[in-house]
Amino acid sequence: MTGLEIGILAVFVLLLLILIGMPIGIAMMAVSFAGVSFIRNEGVAFRMAGSVARDSLEEYLFAVVPLFVLMGLLVTISGVGKDTFDVFQSALRRIRAGLGVATVFANAVFASITGISIASASVFSRVAVPEMVRHGYSKGFATGIVAGSSVLGMLIPPSLLMLVYAVIAEESVGRMFLAGIGPGILLSALFALTIMLMARFRPAMVFDREEDHTGISLSFGETARKGLPILCLMGLVLGGLYGGFLNPTEAGAAGALGALIIALLRRSLGQGRFWQVLVETGQVTVSVLFLVMAASFFSRMLAMSGLPAALGEALLSGPIGPWGFLVIYILVVILLGCIIDSISIMLILLPIAVPVAQAAGFDMIWFGVMTVVAVEIGLLTPPFGLSVFTIKSAMNDPTLKVGTIFRGTMPFVLAMILALVILSIFPGIATWLARV
Repeated sequence: MTGLEIGILAVFVLLLLILIGMPIGIAMMAVSFAGVSFIRNEGVAFRMAGSVARDSLEEYLFAVVPLFVLMGLLVTISGVGKDTFDVFQSALRRIRAGLGVATVFANAVFASITGISIASASVFSRVAVPEMVRHGYSKGFATGIVAGSSVLGMLIPPSLLMLVYAVIAEESVGRMFLAGIGPGILLSALFALTIMLMARFRPAMVFDREEDHTGISLSFGETARKGLPILCLMGLVLGGLYGGFLNPTEAGAAGALGALIIALLRRSLGQGRFWQVLVETGQVTVSVLFLVMAASFFSRMLAMSGLPAALGEALLSGPIGPWGFLVIYILVVILLGCIIDSISIMLILLPIAVPVAQAAGFDMIWFGVMTVVAVEIGLLTPPFGLSVFTIKSAMNDPTLKVGTIFRGTMPFVLAMILALVILSIFPGIATWLARV
């Protein structure tokens, strides 16, 4: 077999192993080792595995992973998410469908300090959904709003997916974080517009009964008390990062310390909670770094096989062209999102797609944003829909069916597809801050 044939076979074997239930990291390591062994020999495969482990994990940059994860978990248990929702609920309570819009904006702000979509889905399913249902929203649409807006956690910086992309594509993490701001604002606006338009023209899909506009009304002092912690944390992390005072790892450390102080002041770490947070941080960090190591091995094996170069030449020199490649790539990402998780999709596809995108002349910062938005659609689409299942689990409501939540997310899936179209036409939305 030629190297190219081995590379193609390796991709199909990897997908098969994942579909039958093998953990993605183990599958990638096994396939990569076998691929290098067939292309060269076992000795080269062993040496490459060792060099990948050393080169992939010794980077100072990777210290940002546990720090941002720790910050997100501390913020989640300290009640900052509920306070953020209360502030927006009070501000928008008189607007038609204002509670749904408040959920979107609160999720956007919460996302700017967690970076994990699942954390947002878990928090707001317990905070926002009961409140929306009490004010007349249908349970399906209320959960759809939470699921849809939770994807902002992986787009608005700091973002774990942006970090993974930056590592694989060898781009600046800081620039990737900056690139998420414009698209994050765009997607938040599209979500809010979707809610308001549906409330205006399809109210039966939004409300079970006449909307109740009564709600909490916070005084200026209460608004400041609830909003100040998250504003301080945003200023500390994002201000330090974008002001040039802190690099991403230092910003993560400052944010984790700030989140710890907030949690301590709110007395949220009793009954062994801090130990649980540390253990969960370690579990998430180890799984992410092992996946990064496996993806680096997979990427080197594919490069050795010649598959990315051959694929780029076949796609870009034929009738498909660069934009045809982009459309096919986005469709493949969305389809894979129906069956496997976000990070796995990026780790499988990016080693193949990045060299082709570079050969096509695409701006790699913009290509990363397009990838993250497309990947996040998979959090909302059946049958995998990780955000949907997170909400179902967090709600613990036997009357709430998974299919009901999936139907509620469909308007937001369409809004995300529209966002991809807009970003394709106006790439500067993603690149203008990153290129300053």
